[in-house]
Amino acid sequence: MAGHSKFKNIQHRKGAQDKKRAKLFNKLGREITVAARMGAPDPDMNPRLRLAIQTARKENMPKDRIERAIKSGTPGSDDGTNYEEMRYEGYGPGGIAVIVDALTDNRNRTASELRTAFSKNGGNLGETNSVSFMFDQVGAIVYPVSVASADDMFVAAAEAGAQNVESDDEFHEVITDVNDFGDVNSTLEDKYGEPESAGLVWKPQNLVAVDEETAGTLLKLIDALEDSDDVQNVYANFDIDDEIMDRLAG
Repeated sequence: MAGHSKFKNIQHRKGAQDKKRAKLFNKLGREITVAARMGAPDPDMNPRLRLAIQTARKENMPKDRIERAIKSGTPGSDDGTNYEEMRYEGYGPGGIAVIVDALTDNRNRTASELRTAFSKNGGNLGETNSVSFMFDQVGAIVYPVSVASADDMFVAAAEAGAQNVESDDEFHEVITDVNDFGDVNSTLEDKYGEPESAGLVWKPQNLVAVDEETAGTLLKLIDALEDSDDVQNVYANFDIDDEIMDRLAG
């Protein structure tokens, strides 16, 4: 999930997903398999696979499961599952725009599941490009503030070719053009080590503030979407006040 301007709330919500270890590992394994299938099975030659493996390791995914996922995506594998990358778009409660990235082996099943999740939680699934014009696809590389000051991170990121850096009390988020993401990520890794997270994301052009009632329903929608085995990421253009988020989390 992504939408709030504070990265810490993304992390806070992510904690709920981490409790569902089997589901999380399945999602991570699916991304590793697709990354290996679309590029070289060697992470040194395949940036997407390298990032997928890094993410899996951060979540303590067992090494043998990572290796099996890579093998499943290697040409000649006897694993016949063919995952398709799909993007779904819609509106949540309060008119919040939502983008869902999925990896599915049955697009009809996935569309049906997501349509049900939207309709049960105050929203509706829309057509392709119905909300994506309100987002920019960018590279996002996140580091904890402990690795560098805001000024030093800005300079390092700018020299690497990044578009911008947004820093708060806990994290630096480096924003890049999609085409520059790999080079910027590699340069910053050489200087600061592996990031907290890195990847291509849908970044809202503007955030919409929501009240507590709307926020509660919206978060239920996002939980329902993320509960689907096919869903990899959910993005939305909401802004929830920290106090409201704390009350809802409590």
